[in-house]
Amino acid sequence: MSRWLVNQGLQIAIDGPSGSGKGTIAALIGEELALPVLDTGLLYRYVGWRAEEESVSLDDENAVLSMLDAAITSMVWKAEGIFLKEADAEKDCTSRLRDENAGARASKVAAMPQVRTALLDVQRDIAKLGCVMDGRDIGTVVLPDAQAKFYLTASQRERARRRWSQLKAKGEDADLERIAAELRARDERDTDRDCAPLEKAMDAIHIDSTTMAMDDVVDRILNVLERRKLINKK
Repeated sequence: MSRWLVNQGLQIAIDGPSGSGKGTIAALIGEELALPVLDTGLLYRYVGWRAEEESVSLDDENAVLSMLDAAITSMVWKAEGIFLKEADAEKDCTSRLRDENAGARASKVAAMPQVRTALLDVQRDIAKLGCVMDGRDIGTVVLPDAQAKFYLTASQRERARRRWSQLKAKGEDADLERIAAELRARDERDTDRDCAPLEKAMDAIHIDSTTMAMDDVVDRILNVLERRKLINKK
């Protein structure tokens, strides 16, 4: 049970580059405040995955748009992840969306202006009742009126090390230099794209987590929310 009273409809936006820890922080904040956590990156990964499953080229935005309605209709987005409707059941496909290939596909999907526009309503509808939402353009585009915005960063080397550590913990082969190169390439794509590039919202609080423990980042965010009277101790 949460030890906090949370303002009704509280929306917390956490943005940042890949590997900055925003997903982990969002999950911890959501657990503390008993708010659903919505990973928008997972939505783009899902679209990219469905495109691959249906042999739709990610170099053809119109082709992706043509499959989008069916992909969204068959999707159930929950705090736990994304599920696919199959007959009378829901199949958890989240694990398929977490690998490096899915991340690369998501980056291509996220660069498609019309696709991004179509997915905005999906994200905003789910966020109306209150949530913690993390991504790359939450505070600037998806939830520009969010009551609290944070921009989480870490050095590129530290972000690569974290990803390397995650993969090693799963028993997967991982090369630190290759991961660092992939992060650099993804940072460039996310920052330089014309549509909703990765950037800090003007009213977002910047937190550099390079030398911080995750618990310390969570404490700082909770302190900000409490000072603003967005949450109160029970």
